[in-house]
Amino acid sequence: MDISALQSVYFVGAGGIGMSALARFFLFKGKYVAGYDRTPSELTEKLIAEGADIHYAEDVRLIPEKCLDKDATLVIYTPAVPATHRELEYFVANGFQVCKRSQVLGLITRSGKALCVAGTHGKTTTSAMAAHLLHQSHVGCTAFLGGISKNYGTNLILSEKSDFIVAEADEFDRSFHWLSPYMSVVTATDPDHLDVYGTKEAYLESFAKYTSLICPGGCLILHKNLELVPRACEGVRVYSYSRDEGDFHASRVRVGNGKIVMDFVAPSTVIPDVELGVPVLVNIENSVAAMALAWLNGVSEEEIRRGMASFRGVERRFDFKIKSDNLVLLSDYAHHPEEIRQSVISVRELYKDKKITAVFQPHLYTRTRDFYREFAQSLSLLDEVILLDIYPAREKPIPGVTSRLIYDCLRTGIRKIMCSREKLLDVLENESIEVLIVLGAGDVDNDVPAIQALLESKNK
Repeated sequence: MDISALQSVYFVGAGGIGMSALARFFLFKGKYVAGYDRTPSELTEKLIAEGADIHYAEDVRLIPEKCLDKDATLVIYTPAVPATHRELEYFVANGFQVCKRSQVLGLITRSGKALCVAGTHGKTTTSAMAAHLLHQSHVGCTAFLGGISKNYGTNLILSEKSDFIVAEADEFDRSFHWLSPYMSVVTATDPDHLDVYGTKEAYLESFAKYTSLICPGGCLILHKNLELVPRACEGVRVYSYSRDEGDFHASRVRVGNGKIVMDFVAPSTVIPDVELGVPVLVNIENSVAAMALAWLNGVSEEEIRRGMASFRGVERRFDFKIKSDNLVLLSDYAHHPEEIRQSVISVRELYKDKKITAVFQPHLYTRTRDFYREFAQSLSLLDEVILLDIYPAREKPIPGVTSRLIYDCLRTGIRKIMCSREKLLDVLENESIEVLIVLGAGDVDNDVPAIQALLESKNK
């Protein structure tokens, strides 16, 4: 594929976080960008403002004329869109070049030095940290992020001078097998997406294959406690990391007064007194991995220290909306049991004497079916849980699989409520809230502004 020869790029599922980053990239490249998404969102509205032509009805007649030349148009789709989508069927039937998002991202990673972050959880924050460390340094980078960076207000960071490309390596649908990393971090391999993989063993095998894709001369940075047996090629250096041990780790961690300060230990140096701009416990390990990528690629010690202190986080990743002495509201994308456990532990550490309530919207019927006991164990670390209905995303309902599976396994003594998303505000109206965390990867985040307004009005 010759990107320079393209005139138009059409996105089937334009509003996804990964798809919208690619749409922005092609807009930057001067291409005509159009596409479909199921519903309007803040992302699609911003894309339209930036020059994209997007519609919300599944209708071949709405495809712009500029996207009807199969020799000059690339069609990109997300696996979240069914193969029976009428517009996608039209493009396939008429011989257009049709690619998955991951294929196109893989092509782009081969145009420079790709720094990729893989893992069941932690990859969005870690890649956003790494991108910020490089971008604000003399090294620079282009970055395709899986969330909206609060430093830059976008999921795409651009550089015309740097050949480094930071990207998430998404394991869903084996998407990361299209990438060609120069260096990669693997943060975690807790089984997920068993609707795709079937077994834990197949999931781990997919990660092992991914590690074999790292280019000779590059590096693999593995979390120390993974079950994964890597298959790095000859000429690829392999490092370990964790919070407290490994080739890269933290030492002298100091937590207090709303701050986390630590020393960053690398194989041949120690960078003292690194302050985390987003001071939560889970970010200690994330920052070690991000700083390892930055350090290995020439970011100076002072640039690393300055970049970590100025990192502002990612929307929906431990994202504070209210932070006062008597009321806290935060939103977190956590949708896997281990992510939820880490998130709750971090909140507990910050607010040891407060009652902690979570609103949780399970994401996918298959994930709920496969991990409902583990979800209940993680949520049982809370004082109070409000469970919403399952967000189906791309899936059809599975008989017998509802949020009730999680509800029934929560520990004895925890206060627990089940409600529909439509009645959530009514439930919160009658609750006494000290610390509230909204958890999930579905559409419950759309309610966070209304939740914030409700809590602030009650707290006057």
